[in-house]
Order: sequence, then structure tokens, then C-alpha cells
Amino acid sequence: MTVGTHARRVRVHVTGAASTAVRPVLESPRRPARVLAAFSAGIYLEVRTELEPSVIAVISGEGIRLPNSLLLAAELPRVTVGDEAFAGDGSVEVGRLSLRVRRWWDPAPALGEVDPRTLASLCLTGEAQGAPGLAGHDAVELLAASCASGWLLGAVTAAERLVGLGPGLTPSGDDVLAGLLVTLRHLGTATGVERAVRLGGWLAAAVTFDARTRTTPLSATLLHCAARGEACPEVIAVLRGLAGRQPLEPALRRLHSLGHTSGADLAQGIAIGLDAVLALGDPR
Repeated sequence: MTVGTHARRVRVHVTGAASTAVRPVLESPRRPARVLAAFSAGIYLEVRTELEPSVIAVISGEGIRLPNSLLLAAELPRVTVGDEAFAGDGSVEVGRLSLRVRRWWDPAPALGEVDPRTLASLCLTGEAQGAPGLAGHDAVELLAASCASGWLLGAVTAAERLVGLGPGLTPSGDDVLAGLLVTLRHLGTATGVERAVRLGGWLAAAVTFDARTRTTPLSATLLHCAARGEACPEVIAVLRGLAGRQPLEPALRRLHSLGHTSGADLAQGIAIGLDAVLALGDPR
């Protein structure tokens, strides 16, 4: 009986690679955390900190590599929602697993310079198809029209209505906003459209100001990541496709495969951002 209990308590020490988005939290002093959600391919840990991101996704090779992820090659421990954990001092401890970060990866790689004319032609051949969770919603339509015209008040009003709108760990409204923020930042910078970059900055400030009180902890974290241009590889691949760095259609298919509507919602946000960059950069 004693031997069996001791065996269950033996720690498994492994190493992993973490997103630079979570570096401030992981390199801070050790803090308590709790298991927010648990799946076969990943667990979400909510760290008791005022830093963002406050939620860290610990995933195996099959998990979706969110911009707040810590990747490990070993099997995940068997844990349940509410279990205690710790994060900080360069490591994460949960259940029997002790995970130390040895490598870092960038969730916001720069696109480099992009010719807006090339961006426009790629858009015509690679429009996103799918069924976003908020298709036809008046707040989404107001957001799209306001961003394309550069009307800041309308864009902020629509964005604030969308925060936390919809069910699930990442509501559709948040996914649309995340796709938009990342696109305005990356494509606006790549094409030199400063109006789009500034618009993205104002929207990022508006939606992250009180995100923790208006949406789920995971979604609030992802909005903070998006505000800095950090996204999952599927989103970055679509932006690279729009920039002519890789084939666009396969990237769109992979993006649309994410979640129930998350991929389509992110694609909708990217489309709104793309239209805004093109409209705000048009000298006419």
C-alpha cells in the first residue's frame, strides 16, 4: 500500500519549448496555479498573477499550439479541473509532472515588407469560406464597416460589444477580434499602412482593458496575445499566404479546421483586417 502510494507520487521530469508570450510569467517567481480545463492533448493552467498571459496551455504534440503554449514531448499527466499546480522560476509543476523550459519559440514572426498590390490580388483568389458563429451579426458588420472607413468610435463601439459574445472557452466574438488585431498589426506593418497599425493599437487597448471581467480566462489571455500580434501557427500561415510567402488555400483549410467555429471566426477577423488595411492604404 505504501509502495503504491510512493510510486504514484514519484515526479516525472521533462523539458519543453514555450512561447515567448508566456516568458514573463514563467520567468517570474514561482506562483500557485490551477487546472482550468483538461483534455487528452492539453491542459490550461490559470496562474495567480496580474501579468498577461495569466493562462498557460500545456500541450502535447497533438494539441493546438495556441500563442500561450508550452510544448512537451512526454505524455500529459492525468489531472482534473481545479487541481493545484505551480508556475514560475522557468518551470511548471502539475500532478506528477515537473516541466522545465529549455527552448523558446516566437508566436509573432514578422512578415517582412509586402507590396499592397500583391496583397489585394491574393485576396481575390483566396477569400475565406466558412460559417462563423456570428455571421450576419450587426456588431460584426459595424466593426467591418468602421475599420474599412477608419471610423475609430464605430470600431471601438463594435469591438466592445463583441468581447465575450458567444459560448465556449473562446467565444466567437473574441475569436473575430483576435483575428482582426493580429491582421491589423502584421499586415499593417508589412505594407506600411500606419493608419491600420494605429487602429489596431486603439482596438487592442479597448478590448484588453477589462477582458478578464468580461470573458473567459483563456479568451482574455488570447486577446492580450493578439494585441501584441501573437497567434497560433494556423493564423500566421494565412497571413503569410496573403503576403505571398506560402500557398494561401491550404493555410485557410487548416485554419477553418480549428474548433467548432473558432477557425471560421478567426478567418472572419482576418478578412475584416485585410479589407481595412487595403482601404486605409488606398491613396484615393
